[in-house]
This record gives sequence, C-alpha cells and structure tokens, in this order.
Amino acid sequence: MIPADDQRLEAYRRMARARRFDEAAVTLHKRGEIPGAIHASIGQEATAVGICLALGPDDYLSGNHRSHAHPIAKGAALGPLMAELLGRADGVCRGKGGSMHLADVSIGSLGESGIVGAGLPVATGAGLGAQVLGQPRVSVCFFGDGAANQGTFHESLNLAAIWSLPVVYVCENNRYAATTPSAAVSAVASVAERAAAYAIPAVTVDGQDLDAVLAAGRAAVARARAGDGPTVIECLTYRFREHAEGLPIPADYRDAHEVETWSAQRDPLVLYRARLLEEGAVDAATLEHIDAEVAAEVADAVAFARASPVPDPASAFEDLWATPIARTPAPPVAVPENGDHESIYLLAAAEGIVEELRRDDRVILLGEDIALYIGRDGLEEFGPRVRATPISENGFVGAAIGAALVGCRPIVELSIASFLLLATEQVVHQAAKLRTMTGGQVRVPAVFRVSMWHNGANAAHHADRPYPMFMNVPGLKIAVPSTPWDAKGLLKAAVRDDDPVLVFEDNDLWLRSGPVGGSDDLVPFGQAAVRRRGRDVTVVGISANAGHALAAAEQLGGEGIDVEVIDPRTLVPLDTTTILESVARTGRLVIADAAHRTCSAASEIAALAAEEVFESLRAPVVRVTTPDVQIPFSPALERPLYPDAERIAAAVRRVTVGLG
Repeated sequence: MIPADDQRLEAYRRMARARRFDEAAVTLHKRGEIPGAIHASIGQEATAVGICLALGPDDYLSGNHRSHAHPIAKGAALGPLMAELLGRADGVCRGKGGSMHLADVSIGSLGESGIVGAGLPVATGAGLGAQVLGQPRVSVCFFGDGAANQGTFHESLNLAAIWSLPVVYVCENNRYAATTPSAAVSAVASVAERAAAYAIPAVTVDGQDLDAVLAAGRAAVARARAGDGPTVIECLTYRFREHAEGLPIPADYRDAHEVETWSAQRDPLVLYRARLLEEGAVDAATLEHIDAEVAAEVADAVAFARASPVPDPASAFEDLWATPIARTPAPPVAVPENGDHESIYLLAAAEGIVEELRRDDRVILLGEDIALYIGRDGLEEFGPRVRATPISENGFVGAAIGAALVGCRPIVELSIASFLLLATEQVVHQAAKLRTMTGGQVRVPAVFRVSMWHNGANAAHHADRPYPMFMNVPGLKIAVPSTPWDAKGLLKAAVRDDDPVLVFEDNDLWLRSGPVGGSDDLVPFGQAAVRRRGRDVTVVGISANAGHALAAAEQLGGEGIDVEVIDPRTLVPLDTTTILESVARTGRLVIADAAHRTCSAASEIAALAAEEVFESLRAPVVRVTTPDVQIPFSPALERPLYPDAERIAAAVRRVTVGLG
C-alpha cells in the first residue's frame, strides 16, 4: 500500500493515467490503429483507483471487459498495455488478449474477462488459493451491474461466505448493462443488498468520490486480510462514453441530458482535483506538473506500441501448453502384468489422489460428494485442502481455476459427466484459454474428474459421454483410462501436469480389478497402450471399449482373424504414431467409441487414417459408436445402443471378409 502522505497525489496521478490512456486509445481506434472494439473506462476511474490503492503489491486483481483502468490503477506499465490494444508482439499478452482481456501477472493482475460474470469464480478461487497456501493476500474482483444477474455471482458469493475467503467483490454499477438500464432487469435496485442473502457485509458508495471508495476498500481489504471473509462494495458510477467504441450502438437508449450532467458535474478527476486544491493539500502547479508527466507517459506508451512489431503468425501456435506435448511420443509400453498390488479401478483412482495430496501441499481436492467417490478414510489428514462443495458447478470449477492460477494444483470431482456441462463456461472460456490469452503469463494446473454413467438406466440427463466436444477446445488435455493401472497412473500424471486436464472415467470399469502401480508409476500423456498384438486388423478401443475390443479379439482369434487392440489412454494428446503405424501394417481399422457417432473421437481417428495412411487401407474404416439418439431409461432400449464385444466383432468381420 502507498504511504498515506503520498497517496493523495498518487491517486490523482493514477486517475489521470487511466483517463489519458483511454482518451489516447479512443483516438487511435478512430484512426484505425486499434482493431476490434474497445471499452473505455472514462468516468469510472475513481472506482478502480480507490480500490487498488487499498491493495498491497502482492494482492490479486481480476476484472471484466472494461479492462484498461484496473491494471493501470494497480500500477501496470502503460507501454505494454497500449501495445496489446494495437495487437503487437510487445503487448502485455503478446497481442493475444486485446482490449477486453488485459493481464499483467507481475502486478497481480490475473486477467480480465470478456464473458460477463466469468471472472467472479476465478477471483474467488484466487482467494481460496491464498487461504490454502497460507499467504496473506487478498483477491479483488471488479464486475458490472449486469454481472450481478449471472449465476456465477451468486455461486461465488456463497463459496466465499461459507469458506470465509479473502475476496473483495467490487460492483462498478454504471447503471447500464450495455444498453439495458439496470432498473429494467433487476427487481432489487441495489447490488449490495444481495450480499445479505449470503451473510456478507456490503456497502454502497459514491463511485465518483475517490476518498469514499478508498475508505470502503481499506475496510474490506483489512477485513479480508484478517481472515474475516468477503465484502461486497457497490460503487455507483457512470461511463461517459458508449459501452464500446467501434460497435453500432443506437444513441437513444440514454438521455443526452443525463450524460451531459454526469460529465459536467460528476467527473471524478475534476472533483478530486478541486478537492485537493480546496483543502490546500497541493498547489495547482504541482497538479499541472503531474498532468504533463502523465501526458508524456501516455505519448511514450503510444510510441512504444507503434514501434512494436506485428506478431509473427507462427506465434499463434505458442502459449497453448505449459507442459509441452511431445511431437514424437515414446514407443508404446507393454501392458503391466504385475503391479505394486491389485485393486479395483475406483479405489486405484482414489489411491492416486491421496498419494498426490500427501506428496504436494499445493494439491487440493474440491467437489461434490467427495466421501462417496473417494471415501472418508485417508482424507481427514489434509484438513482444509479437501473441501466438499455446494452443488454449484460453475462456481467451484471456476474457483479451482483461480486457485490454480495462484499456485495450487486442484483436483475437482464433478461426479457425473453430465454435470461437467454445467461448468462448460469456466472450463472452455477460462481453463482452456487463459494461458493463451495472457500470452503465456499463467498456468492452469487443474484436473477435472468425471464419471460416465451410461448403461445404467439413468436416462438422458445422466448418460452423457461428452469427451468429443472438449477435444474441440484447444488448451485442454483429455484422459480416458481403461484399467486400474491407468486410472491411478494417468490421474497422478494429470495432477503434475501444468495444463488443465479432463479425466473421463467409465463407471462400468469401477469394480474391475487389476494390477496397480506404485507411487512413482505415472502413465505419460500421449502414449497409447497396445493391449494385444495382431496382424490383420487394428481396433482402437476408447475407455471401456478397449476391454470390449480385447474380448472380441479373443473370439475372432478362434475364427482365424488376428486383431491388434490399441487403447489410446489419452485423446489429447493422441498417440497418432502408434495408431497410424499399426493401421499401415494391418491395412484395416475399426474404432470403438461409446460417444455419439457424429463428431466423435472415432470420427477424428477415422479422418486421421484417411489423411495419413489411405494408401495402406485395404477396407473402409468402420466406426462402432452410439447412435445419435438421446439415451432412454429402459435397459431394453439403452443397452443395445452402446458398443460391445459382439458389435466390435461384427465390424471386424466386415472389414476382413475372406480372412480366417
């Protein structure tokens, strides 16, 4: 925190920096030098600066699409910020985030979000991470009045309240969500009043009055740092310009007199300058000197941005992975015949989790019904690093992502795979994209574990196999273990990986027994297992279908058909080398995949074979999948839909006519 005797001049300087930066950005945008749209904070500077002056250098900050003033108020250098707006290589995010997604981790700015309300769970998780790691840090989240109507607002406040997290939620209530008046979409006029539902103290302040904002910020930060939990601060402010520069926004949704009145009478920079002069805290010459210094600093920032090179197109492929994916995977390993001991699949995975919790104090376990899927024994020793969550998937998944950003290594139990879809926004927009959008400044080492409850008379809401849709999201790694050995080994590898990993487990495998490795037996990502060698046809079996493929291979062996069975074990990265070498040798490919047929993992593998080894194929590629129907409840209707040994064997016979 800045010493009190210097703070008033520093407050004026930071508000001036934010104002002049935005004014320069607007000018550059009009000239066509800044692409896309920009969201200026002109008129809202006192809110950002007042809160950030209450923070220490190590405290965390996240915000929203109106993202310029927040890092500036926290002390970020202007040159890289302006270069980012111009999409240049020297931008703070290497030109990959732009105006809506500024981040400067060096000053605690974890990133701003273009998705309304999406930053709330992430900021909550940063507070969780600070609490778990024993760090006296506070997490501040700026959000608009529109975000208070998102579910993430309520889920985040509830989590922060029940865990007494050191988070300060700051609503920049500028009275409009884009062009929609807040009063038209909120039955409760005050955002601060909503905090009472979660027993969180809240205050509403004049967002144009820096001293009022600073006082509220100091009180909230002190409360959070003392371990007394979160606070909501509602700052009543106003944006003097449009929602966004560069968008065709109708001008008649706000009364012109309203805008003129706020601009003329409630300009926070003008008000604060007048107060400093009236109180005799400083003379006009000093303020004019600061104005000149700020003008020169902004001019230098513009010059820096213009001089920065345009990014090399090849750099678009950088900053995706923190733990790189090997271009040439290791050769496939032999299937272990003897492990450290025998166990069933479900307990092997739980064993891996407990081992990782003991190995690394940064590992935390969050999720629904942890005792049901992991067991109570062995978890009590970890204290607050193991937390059962409310049923609020977007909230606790986002919190895990935020905790990962600040040094934790979360394992998230989402119970049934269908529930993962409720948290898709956080997984796709935050976990998968943050590293790239920040230009490689952050890592998101989070593991999301889900079970696929198909073939169990649960009907469509509990029978999803959604891994193919996440294969389409760059930045996510996907594991599909099929044995107890892999259930443990892949999970342990995922925990130690620096990227977000989705682990999809087939609950049909939970009670399957087999060898399990020791504490150091990790299964590397991108390394398939050849479960059976053969010469006539390659069968790729995903998850439980690796076992079905082995059963089919035994049956077909009696018919004179020699089947090679490959278990990918991970879909991202996919061991294409092992699969393609096998297909090039056998000349035939069958893929067994329990996901729906269209856009399945099987479809991707089939396309890969057609592109890379077409000349080696002696028969069409065949996919054995679940039809494109919603899963019915009745076992008589459900069970025939999924791949099994008989369907796989029939597909193999189709491509090996004349053999045997």
